[in-house]
Amino acid sequence: MANPEVTPETTTHFGFKTVNADDKSGMVRGVFDSVAPKYDLMNDLMSAGVHRLWKNTLINQLRPRANMTLLDVGGGTGDIALRFLKNGGGSVTVVDINEEMLAVGRDRAIDRGVLDNITWVPGDAENLPIEDSSVDAFTIAFCIRNVTNPQRALEEARRVLKPGGRFLCLEFSTVALPWLSKLYDAYSFNILPTLGSSIAGDADAYQYLAESIRQFPAQKDFAAMIERTGLGNVTYQNLSGGIAAIHSAWRI
Repeated sequence: MANPEVTPETTTHFGFKTVNADDKSGMVRGVFDSVAPKYDLMNDLMSAGVHRLWKNTLINQLRPRANMTLLDVGGGTGDIALRFLKNGGGSVTVVDINEEMLAVGRDRAIDRGVLDNITWVPGDAENLPIEDSSVDAFTIAFCIRNVTNPQRALEEARRVLKPGGRFLCLEFSTVALPWLSKLYDAYSFNILPTLGSSIAGDADAYQYLAESIRQFPAQKDFAAMIERTGLGNVTYQNLSGGIAAIHSAWRI
């Protein structure tokens, strides 16, 4: 029997490639399986440590408190979750489709003596294994651009948030300064895959990551996607000239 015809409705992008939408999650999982052991080291090298400042800014905006429950999606290595707890947060559930990344996060938490108030759950951002209106805050950092259907993931964020709950998304975005954009492109497509090859042993994974950033909607377009879910008070803050941005919204 011939394969069903692939139409625009059944395709999506994987970096600059067009792929069957049903195949993307497995392809993304393969990327992160490959780089999981060196993922955090590569983040430090790629950004010269600036990603830590971006994540601290996210936590500062969130303002963790002792009675706050957080759902961190795509945060397998625990960077956001551990910051949340360290800054006074109540409890956090980390959901990630990639079990290799979750294993890295669990090991990091154990190494730091963090055993309580943190739960690690395999799950898909588009179909979260979380009850309706059950969490005070939802964070997603450097994940949503890898999701097959980002709009569906945003709808899931609204579903699981309690009324009055906070949504925060940290993601690579569109550089606002033309001169910086040229430098960033040269770095992303020349140096980044070389780093990926020498440090993580996978140049293709970091070529994909560079391409996936260019496919992600610009700040205003992504803000409009968030608004379409019914989340309110949508704003965004550019970081490092728009290399990354934090989008904020509230469940109203």
